[in-house]
Order: sequence, then structure tokens, then C-alpha cells
Amino acid sequence: MEIPKGPGKVGTRPLGIPTVEDRLVQRAVARIVEAVFEADFLDCSYGFRPRRSAHDALRTLRATLVTKRVRHLYEADIRGYFNHINHQWLKRMVAHRIADGVILRLIGKWLRAGVMQDGVVVRTEAGTPQGGPLSPVLANVYLHFVLDLWFEKKVRRWFRGEAYLIRFADDFVASFQYKRDAERFDRYLRRRFARFNLELADDKTRLLLFGRFAAETKAAYDERPETFDFLGFTHVCGTDYRRGTFAVVRLPSGKSCRKFLARTKEWLAGHRHWKRRDQQRHLTTMLRGFYQYFGLHHCQPRLDVVRREVQLQWIRVLRRRSQRHRLYWCYLRSRTWFELPYAELRHATV
Repeated sequence: MEIPKGPGKVGTRPLGIPTVEDRLVQRAVARIVEAVFEADFLDCSYGFRPRRSAHDALRTLRATLVTKRVRHLYEADIRGYFNHINHQWLKRMVAHRIADGVILRLIGKWLRAGVMQDGVVVRTEAGTPQGGPLSPVLANVYLHFVLDLWFEKKVRRWFRGEAYLIRFADDFVASFQYKRDAERFDRYLRRRFARFNLELADDKTRLLLFGRFAAETKAAYDERPETFDFLGFTHVCGTDYRRGTFAVVRLPSGKSCRKFLARTKEWLAGHRHWKRRDQQRHLTTMLRGFYQYFGLHHCQPRLDVVRREVQLQWIRVLRRRSQRHRLYWCYLRSRTWFELPYAELRHATV
């Protein structure tokens, strides 16, 4: 099956949904592969790993930017990562730690399974079929060898200053003390990726000044430091007013907010006939899920804006289904069935 890529993106993303029997076997193999490679995965990797989350990656990134001597940040995006994984390289990487022939043959068959489009099976020569429990584990193994080990064990020794890598699945950022090291990393990384059938998206890959030293440099020229997005948050150079020191402020990115509001708008359009109390319960669940991830320090004002936008969407839907009168804000805000939860601080230590 195919699903839309998301708001603002053109085209669809093919999913290889396994049958119930295949899903059970894939889940068992995924647990084996995960258990074997978990001992090898490095601390810079956070995606698709037990007892690690995106908030752990955000916490480490903030600590790196605040406490380490870095001022140049390398923000990168891999173009169509899951669709360009080289099968031969991936099987060699898995065989490096797993020698069981049955498991290796099963993985090879799943990689070649492809997807069905309009009743026709399309075999894949590269990439991992998205939609199964094994795909994210194999994708993590691939970048472990291609990026993590290469950065920590080899490339990092070539740099003159400090350098750090933080990766969550196929999203990663690298921070450097010196600009020359960051520029060298960009050249080395492109050559490394080309060898393994991967490519950086030039329009989403950039080098910027960020961090406590970058903020001081920009302030000397009366300029504002640049910002960047990572794991759904926009990172901004700020100040801890209680201590008067540098701080990293994380805000829900505009893209994340627009994506969530597009979901609520689509849901309301398809369920305008529901009772108002039922609509309220479902919107409350959606908002609490949004707060659960984005409930960090400094995020409450923007989350309140999102809550207000959801209420405005709801008002428009209620007005469209009523032909006898108009509903106004002054009337609705006092109705208990129109109440939606406010944002709460869910991750005080992130």
C-alpha cells in the first residue's frame, strides 16, 4: 500500500505490510538482531533502541551545546534513506555478528520481497520495505556501520578540535569546535555515503554557527545566532535568566505544528457528524499526545497557540453543520463540552 508523504510533500511512500504470519516471524528475528547488535551500538545512537528515546537524544544534544567547546553545527538530511539501503552491504553487516544461515536467508528474502502496487508485485533492488518490525532495526544496523563507527573510531581522530555526533534513526547532527573540521567532515561524509549508495539532500544540509561560543561571536557583531530543527523541535540560542548563562531553547517547530493541525483538521472534516462530547474526547486525546512529546521548557506558549487553533478548527466545523444559527467564541468558551486541555510540562529534565 502507499501513504502520503506528509503535509507540504509531493507523492506517496510505499509500505511493505507483511502478513500476520510474516509479521510474527519478523518480530522474532528483529528481537534476535536487536539483542545481538545492542551490545555493539554506540552511545551516539538513540533511534529504535530499547530504553532510549528522542528525548534522550535531545537531552544529550543540549548538554553538548551548553557544556562542550563547540560552535559549528552540521545539520544533515539523507535523501530517501530507507529506499536506498544497499542489500549486499546490509547482509554483510548483519553477517558480521550473526552467523545463523536460517536468519540470514530470511532477511535476504524479506529484503527482496518488495511491495505490491495495483495488484502487481514490485521487487526492490535497494532499500528495506517499510511497514514491518524488522525494517527499522536493519536500518539502524546499516547506519551503525556507515556513520557511527566511522565517525567515532576513524574520522574523529583526524580533527584538531572537539567533535560530537548525535543520531536518531536517519536524523543526525554533528557539532565541532573548529569550522575547518566541520568542512572536512562534509567532504568525507559525502564520499563515504556515495560508497554505500546514500546521498545527502543539499537543500536540507548546512553548516551553521550555534552554541554558547557562537552566541557570543554573533552578539559581538549585533547579530542573532541561527536556528535549526531536530526531532521536531526548533533549537534557539537563549539565556538562562536565573543564572545569566547560555541556554538552548527548544520550541515545537513550525513544521511539527502544521503537521499536527493538518491531522486535526482532516479528522474534524471526516467526523463533523459526531456528537460534540465525542468530538471533545477525541480532540483531547490528540492534544494530550501532542503535549506528551512537546511538553518541554519554554514550549507552553506555542502549545497554547496550537490548542487555540484546534478550537478555531472545531468552531468552523460546528458552524458548517448548523444552518439555523451561528456559533460565536463568547458563547462557546463558557460551554463545558468545548473545553480542551491546556499544555503541561511533561519532561522537566530534558
